[in-house]
Amino acid sequence: MSAGSVIASWMSLACAAAAAVSAALLGALSAQSLADLPAEDRRYRDRPPLAFRCVWQLVRLISLHLGPRLPRRWRDWLTCQLRYAGLDYAVDAAQFVAFVLIFASIAAALAWFVLGAWHLQPWIGVSMAVGAGIALPLLWLKDLVAARSRAIHKSLPFMLDLITLCVEAGLTLQSAIGHAVAKGAPGPMRDELARVLRDRRAGKSRIDALREMAARMREPSVATLVAALVQSETLGMDLGPILRAQAEQRRVERFSAAEKLAMEAPVKMLFPLIAFIFPCTFIVLGFPIVIKFLRMGL
Repeated sequence: MSAGSVIASWMSLACAAAAAVSAALLGALSAQSLADLPAEDRRYRDRPPLAFRCVWQLVRLISLHLGPRLPRRWRDWLTCQLRYAGLDYAVDAAQFVAFVLIFASIAAALAWFVLGAWHLQPWIGVSMAVGAGIALPLLWLKDLVAARSRAIHKSLPFMLDLITLCVEAGLTLQSAIGHAVAKGAPGPMRDELARVLRDRRAGKSRIDALREMAARMREPSVATLVAALVQSETLGMDLGPILRAQAEQRRVERFSAAEKLAMEAPVKMLFPLIAFIFPCTFIVLGFPIVIKFLRMGL
């Protein structure tokens, strides 16, 4: 064996040993950092989503060091989006950014492993995986906000009907909301009403709790409802007719939105019809004609 081969072998062994020692030190440091994390009091917070719970300790570790360095503009924007998605009592902005970084790192590691196993150049794939790992949690948050908005529009008339029946039966508004939360269908509207009750038990006034609910949900229908309730509270008006009118108006708005979606369906089907269905139809109709002309030419 030549001297160059021996030196190359020893260098390879040295690099492998250095990598193993670095991985062991990194693991020990991470374990020590996780052990030194302060205790978390989640008695008054919601449960994080499943994906966050799988790496929750690591999310806490990264967010602990990342939080003070997060730009204020990013923090405010993410806080608003988490509030609109109903996750502001589950995770904060720093924890969401920490989860995005972890998700992007896992995606990059998987892309490196798969492309390396196929003996391909991994850099482009790793870059795309990092981009996807950053974009997918943000798209998930956006879809969650949209799905929450649809669920609110769907369940709001029914919840208002329950509250109206309880108020007309002689209960106060807070007791009526409590019955609606207890008997209503699960969903974001019930969760928001339950949060109103939680704010009331924490000492907030009814008007402040309702206004904060409207600010969290960012829905025109909810804002209109809260404005009507605040006005009736201020003027001392009867709540029954106001709630019944609000429920009927929300039901009309839901029916109008469904009609609008039904009218938009033909327009949305136009592009798939032109791009996919018409060419296939022309191919099926034109293939026998083309074959016949080819045979006549032969």
